[in-house]
Amino acid sequence: MLIRSFPAGAFGTNCYAVAPGAGQECVVVDPGMDAVEPLARMLAEDGLKPVAVVLTHGHLDHTFSVLPVCDGYDIPAYLHPADNGMLSDPARWHGPQLAPLITGVRLPDPSEVRALDDGAVLSLAGVELTVRHAPGHTQGSVMFSVDLGESPGLLSGDVLFAGSVGRVDLPGGSWDSMLTSLRDVVLPLDDETVVLPGHGPATTIGRERATNPYLAEAASAPSGRGL
Repeated sequence: MLIRSFPAGAFGTNCYAVAPGAGQECVVVDPGMDAVEPLARMLAEDGLKPVAVVLTHGHLDHTFSVLPVCDGYDIPAYLHPADNGMLSDPARWHGPQLAPLITGVRLPDPSEVRALDDGAVLSLAGVELTVRHAPGHTQGSVMFSVDLGESPGLLSGDVLFAGSVGRVDLPGGSWDSMLTSLRDVVLPLDDETVVLPGHGPATTIGRERATNPYLAEAASAPSGRGL
């Protein structure tokens, strides 16, 4: 499995391309701010041809370039429907830090975006992505499990980072939901799982289980809390 990435824009959002190998079709994950040109360069370096964009959630720093990327390559985008409102009414769902970006931004109409359903397996470009709904950062946050060959992989979006987790203070965020997602979706994963997050460096589930204080809190959270 070939994984390529670069940090896009001022927020350093990791934009990924996932492919069976060089010279083949690929899936693009989270094309954020100012991602169009660096994405094109990255794809050209390995001769990759995108067939779809998948979004871990609807925040602008992950979706800013989805429309030009999809239009430029004539490919569809996928998003969990609980975050569709971030496309149709972004001002409502983003805090003041992102407010200046909203003016003039063009995002797809939700009716043009394909739905991600929890547990679904997307077979795209010779890659199988298993959708794991993990609300907390947003109501529609998802992670994607992918077989990296030597180990399992997890495209974790803004759910799980190296040493931290996604913020929950923006509209639609919930700490109780985040704890539930960490306990029920993240913690059962194998320690060998390589975590490819929405921001920052890669890590593993084992490393985070041993050192991430938020996973420790989630592990001790009582059942039935949150969603």
